[in-house]
Amino acid sequence: MRKLLRILFSFLFFLTSFGVYFTNRIMYIKKKDEQLILNREKNAGRFDPDEFQYLPKREVSIPSPFGYELKMILVEPHSAKHYIIISHGVTENKINSIKYMKLFLERGFNAVIYDHRRHGESGGKTTSYGYYEKFDLKAVVNWLKKEKGPDLLLGIHGESMGAATMLLYAGMVEDGADFYISDCSFSDFKEQLSYLLKTEMKLTPRPLLPIADVFLRMRERYSLRDISPISVIQQIKNPILFIHSKKDTYILPSMTEALYEKKKGPKMLFLAENGAHAQSLNENKEDYEAAIDEFLREFGFLNKDT
Repeated sequence: MRKLLRILFSFLFFLTSFGVYFTNRIMYIKKKDEQLILNREKNAGRFDPDEFQYLPKREVSIPSPFGYELKMILVEPHSAKHYIIISHGVTENKINSIKYMKLFLERGFNAVIYDHRRHGESGGKTTSYGYYEKFDLKAVVNWLKKEKGPDLLLGIHGESMGAATMLLYAGMVEDGADFYISDCSFSDFKEQLSYLLKTEMKLTPRPLLPIADVFLRMRERYSLRDISPISVIQQIKNPILFIHSKKDTYILPSMTEALYEKKKGPKMLFLAENGAHAQSLNENKEDYEAAIDEFLREFGFLNKDT
């Protein structure tokens, strides 16, 4: 009897240890050093501090529905009520969004760049890969519409987790923007974790993911099943441009292709020839810009003379 109890205790201890360890890896994913991001973008010529300094802009802080502050920058060099919100990827911050912002400034848009929860200057203790972030994005959209009026032309561009956040937001109950650009989103977070467990950690997803899911629900009040852009993609009516690098081995391009196939209504797909994960713009700049121009013109968001 004692031996059986020891075995049972050891098994429960293993389950608990793994559940806490794995959910810690998810909730507290190691972020990139902010100075590293800054230096990387400066050295690559994607961020010029002097150029950025003289842009008409202001820093804004708004409350998240979860009690912390969201830090963002509103950049407004244009008089037209055309705006783009940039949603950055996991472990990054709003400095990484500047390269995308510049594309839209050149096309007559004003921009909002902001830090997700637990990233950059924003508050929040954990990362949820779009589950809680989508409500923060909704707060950003609502603030902008209240500030500038409901008649603005609004787009949202998301990279990686930021793209998943954007799709989850758009698929809730409202098409809050006029168009969306989804760059290298995962289609389903549980499927993505399963892939990473097998390829990076050489582990079998079963029964590890079900155990992790139980602990995630206890600790963060959501399930892995709740982070699934492909489950809501059919609810998004407005146009989406899907982008992914063919050589991405972190989030496979087949995930974006699946999202594209399931999306009903107006859509376009651009698969970049070069670049690893989230490098489609960096490694295919001309083709990336051409894809954006084609998308914006096709659906009437960019004048031919712009």
